[in-house]
Amino acid sequence: MNPYELISNVNIAESLKEEQLLEIGSDAVKGYDADKQSREKWERKVKEYYDLALQVAKEKSFPWPKASNIKFPLISTAAMQFGARAYPTLVPANGKITQIKVFGQDLQGEKGKRAKRISAHMDYQLTVQMEDWEEDQDKLLLMLPIVGVAFKKTYYDSAKKRNKSCLVFPQNLVVNYWTKTLEDAYRVTEVLYFNRNEIKEKQLKKIYKDVDLGDPILEVDTDNEKRDFQPSQVDGATPYKILEQHTYLDLDEDGYYEPYIITVEYHSKKVLRIVARFKEDGIETDADGQVVSIKADNYYTKFPFIPNPDGSFYDLGFGHLLGPINESVNTIINQLVDAGTLRNLQSGFLGKGIQIRKGSQPFQPGEWRQVNAIGDDLRKQIVPLPSNEPSTVLFNLLGLLIQSGKELASIAEIFVGKMPGQNTPAYTTKETVEQGMKLFTAIYKRVYRAQTKELKKIYELNKYYLDEQEYVSILDEPVQASDYQAPPDDLMPAADPSASSNTEKLSKAEALMQLLPLGTINPMGVTMRWLDALDETNPQDLIIPPEQQQPPPDPKVEAMKAQSQIKMQESQAKMQMDQVKAALEQQEKTMNMKFEQQKMEMQLQYDAIKQQLDIEKAKQDVQAAQMNHQQKMVHTHEKHQQQLQHQKQKPNSSKEK
Repeated sequence: MNPYELISNVNIAESLKEEQLLEIGSDAVKGYDADKQSREKWERKVKEYYDLALQVAKEKSFPWPKASNIKFPLISTAAMQFGARAYPTLVPANGKITQIKVFGQDLQGEKGKRAKRISAHMDYQLTVQMEDWEEDQDKLLLMLPIVGVAFKKTYYDSAKKRNKSCLVFPQNLVVNYWTKTLEDAYRVTEVLYFNRNEIKEKQLKKIYKDVDLGDPILEVDTDNEKRDFQPSQVDGATPYKILEQHTYLDLDEDGYYEPYIITVEYHSKKVLRIVARFKEDGIETDADGQVVSIKADNYYTKFPFIPNPDGSFYDLGFGHLLGPINESVNTIINQLVDAGTLRNLQSGFLGKGIQIRKGSQPFQPGEWRQVNAIGDDLRKQIVPLPSNEPSTVLFNLLGLLIQSGKELASIAEIFVGKMPGQNTPAYTTKETVEQGMKLFTAIYKRVYRAQTKELKKIYELNKYYLDEQEYVSILDEPVQASDYQAPPDDLMPAADPSASSNTEKLSKAEALMQLLPLGTINPMGVTMRWLDALDETNPQDLIIPPEQQQPPPDPKVEAMKAQSQIKMQESQAKMQMDQVKAALEQQEKTMNMKFEQQKMEMQLQYDAIKQQLDIEKAKQDVQAAQMNHQQKMVHTHEKHQQQLQHQKQKPNSSKEK
């Protein structure tokens, strides 16, 4: 078969023999089963991650039926925090998602104009034409941190006449576990589910080969929780399991395997469709016209989270990193609750000697019951089981595990909206936020790389399928396919890596505004940056047209104004100095007057105190003189009395002689 003829063939399976189709279908299913078996362990872990993130609580029978079964939302919080930060960054509110990079010289500015047209057109396609793109991106950013990997399928929808880039869940895209990249994968299989009516519709449109698939087989999930929500019997809504496998076939039997897409029903192994997975410009021939290589079209884009250290295809997410910690936290919380339950609702043994009704004895609060026994017998016959209070060691360990999990996922309190301490400096808070965002910045770059690959696929699709008559109102001019036909080395679509938070944009805009007086940067560009930081939807409406703008001032006039301003400032400074000097002198005079006044007051107080002391001293002298006079009079009186007594004694003594 000529590969050039196969490109335009809607379904190559229509021209192949049944034996060949049966062999192709059998090989496709066998390859799918082999790839699925290689990642069987990963699939089991993914189910556990989803159960932890969705907080699925299965009924427990240990240590007793319906025991505590709390699920701590550690992974859920980490995933929601990542999605909340990444979504507005990767899908900004102003709709500027695509950035076209210009390579090489652009003296006439034509490359820049073309890049601007393409960027605006692709933004229009992503936000308006591809209605599900933004919603799928939101789902991807919420699912990616849990599983660690997600996929986008980008292709041209011939039925709707537009590009599509839809989300593919990692469970539904089967690749060998040890595959390095999607581009190097020999086999990539997407699992699709279509009911009988959808299959028939595709057969009527000649998309699928008209073959009898029989009745669909009901697949019962081994998970008991999911089994309850599955239909018990086959009906019109029961889907067929369809495998869309991107692989290689040697249909022309020349020994070289060309890239094809094979669509086969899994259970019957019947091929529904085969289409070429390459374009004409991807075929490389030698001088003799012989095909030497064919470049395969890659429909899928892988969005990674954290690369797996074992080198496998599937990356790590918070489910893998936080899963063991989350399980331990759940176990400790349930043990603490069960210990509290056992402590509050006591149980034990009843002796045979007590005469009360056996079995459960529920009590109401404040209830007292009469029994045929005395208190001492009750104490002896009722033996409660020993139980302890909830362990403080387990409680402290619980806090340690939760804190470790938050540090691993960078879920600090400051990131979930809680304010830092009252005395925390603003610079310290800013540095803390920047350090905490290091992990997310690295992950953002990986997502940016993946989104850039997705945009390149859309760019290539526009190159082949863009409608020449398409008119995008936001451009005010028709978009031409020639914009996408130019050499690809000149322009390259990419996700906008400069997207940042509003706070960061405003900080940068303020820094640029402070540089305006230097006259070294463009004021109009700074104004546009400032309006963009404010999230103005149509900043052009706020800009004065160039013809209405005032002409730039004369440099000589500005220099004279500057000199006059300098002189005025000098005079004002001198006046201020004089005023300060006068104020200081007046203040000095006032202080001197106050000092003299205080000195006089202190002298008066000193004189008054001295006068008072002199008066007191005079009084004391008078009192002392009076006391001395009294003492002298008493002494004189006593002496006189003694003399009189002595005189009376002398005559008596003479008579006796």
